[in-house]
Amino acid sequence: MPTVSLVIVAQDEERTIGRVIDAAKSLVDEIIVVDSGSTDRTKEIAQEKGAIVQHQDWLGFAKQKNFAIDLAKSDWVLSLDADEILSDGLVVEIAALLKSPNLDQFDGYKIPRILYIGDQAVSRGGFYPDAQLRLFKRGKGKFGDRLVHEAIKMNGPVTMLTKPMHHYAYRTVEDFAAAMDKYARLSAQEFFNRGNYGWKASRIAELVKPGLTFLYRYLVRGAIMEGALGFKLTAIYSDYVRKKIFYLRQLAASNKGNDSNRGRDHEQG
Repeated sequence: MPTVSLVIVAQDEERTIGRVIDAAKSLVDEIIVVDSGSTDRTKEIAQEKGAIVQHQDWLGFAKQKNFAIDLAKSDWVLSLDADEILSDGLVVEIAALLKSPNLDQFDGYKIPRILYIGDQAVSRGGFYPDAQLRLFKRGKGKFGDRLVHEAIKMNGPVTMLTKPMHHYAYRTVEDFAAAMDKYARLSAQEFFNRGNYGWKASRIAELVKPGLTFLYRYLVRGAIMEGALGFKLTAIYSDYVRKKIFYLRQLAASNKGNDSNRGRDHEQG
């Protein structure tokens, strides 16, 4: 049997960390939690569940997760967020996979993810399957260095499992809205750092893309079937698209202003 390391990065996750570990415990040979300064019972709960807990000041999403991966000693790594709980069906599927001679046909396995707002699952509107690469051969995957929406970059073939994990990301709709604003700012900074953003920072994009996003996710992707919650989440997500463009344009304008000021300083010099 191949060995598996469960690695989790966490801060103030006492609401879910115990359930995350319990759900995956039967599959893994070691549990590593990298904590960036919890003030609640996250560390104590993780230790009670058998985890090795190591402190590391926050390095950013990708670097923090890569730090945790580098601590793993097993053949395979199961890298979970501290609010991602494997379903019973997924545990059975992974257990069978680890015993299968076909395991090594792929170096990584994506897992579909169901979003929860509080205890209410959201399975339409583009929020599912939201597949994330979480199980991979050690040494074959690392998180790409991004400010937000970090993802594992693989050096080898990847496929997707069929059973989902549960993503208890937000207690309330308001938590979701606050996170979307944070991600909009980080995404704008990411685009700005790359350069060549062109029309992505235009007023036309800001006017058109949010509306198209709303119509697509609400009608085509079926958020309308989620009732009032589906409408609220789609509206917030569409506003997230608008904010990304708005914040990117602010950064671009600020950069032009700085370039102009540097030009004037050079002329005066």
